[in-house]
Amino acid sequence: MPKRPQPRAERAARSAVRWITLLPPSLKRLITGKPVCIDGQQLDLDIQLGARLLSSGGNFDSTPIRRLRSQSATAARIHGDPLPLENIRDITIPGPAGEIPARLYRPTEIEGPTAALVYYHGGGWTLGDLDAADAVARFLAHHAALTVISIDYRLAPEHPFPAGLQDAIAAFNHVAAHPNRYGIEPEAIGVGGESAGGNLAAVVTQQSAFAARTNPVPIPAFQLLLMPVTDLSTERPSHQLFSSGPFLTNAHLKWFRAQYLTDPAQQHDPRVSPLLSDDLRGLPPAYIATAGFDILRDEGEAYAHKLATVGVPVVLRRHSSMAHGMIGATSTLQPARDALHEAAAAIRVILAFRTLTTTATAKPASRP
Repeated sequence: MPKRPQPRAERAARSAVRWITLLPPSLKRLITGKPVCIDGQQLDLDIQLGARLLSSGGNFDSTPIRRLRSQSATAARIHGDPLPLENIRDITIPGPAGEIPARLYRPTEIEGPTAALVYYHGGGWTLGDLDAADAVARFLAHHAALTVISIDYRLAPEHPFPAGLQDAIAAFNHVAAHPNRYGIEPEAIGVGGESAGGNLAAVVTQQSAFAARTNPVPIPAFQLLLMPVTDLSTERPSHQLFSSGPFLTNAHLKWFRAQYLTDPAQQHDPRVSPLLSDDLRGLPPAYIATAGFDILRDEGEAYAHKLATVGVPVVLRRHSSMAHGMIGATSTLQPARDALHEAAAAIRVILAFRTLTTTATAKPASRP
């Protein structure tokens, strides 16, 4: 898929952002003022600089949804740094309400079937698209050496819960049912996503595991949850600590919730708040990354602890200097690149361990 030319204004903004990040730390500190230290953590200097120079997104209620989506897409293009991959193509996947747009990323240096990641973009179930997730998808495909299939699920408020979730489930089931079509290993297909996408990945995993208890249906081999939403029903200390951001605020979260849900009672549904599920046994290994300066931090970590309590293999990583929504800023933030490198390495480890255990199980026991 040829890379789209970037509009002149976006190129200028991208250059300006990169120039700012190259300023000496002393000058950056002069602009930002004192370090931001909360809960024993210090906010990354470049993130603090960005928060100082940019607004936290303004009042969503007074901004048309089309403009919000355009602004979100522009920000993703400015801050993302798409790695060059030759094997990228747009595809469609059959869904419950028609064809679901998707994009397939395959590492060119690998021949034969690969592991796969079905990826759901962030954006509060309301914003985001394939282009917004492009930099992260390319990064993971290259550094985790797997095929990434990014899903453009239906968005609220035009399509409220459970429409996006239905698309997410349908996409995973379709990919798992047609591994040869996509050149992937049928037993090594995981799910993942950021923020609302991480929420969808967690729920897809739960719903697949529940269904598999009574029917022969596929279950994700792993789950990659990046700064996920896991509980819309409860405010935790991180909601109070970071109610004004940086970037994602409590007001924004409430707005997203109002777009996604048609009934406040739905926030207690485990398909909306996966942390509320009363049975997490038998779920696949999970890598969960949280950001130290994120209102979603505590619920993501609570989900990791709940998984571990019932014996699910889980790695929890808090990026203490990061804020919400920064993991895709691969062109401007070293912490974002570091976080994605760790996520890619975690996928490799999970898949390698799975291969070792599968081989050990399949190997006949030697006779005494």
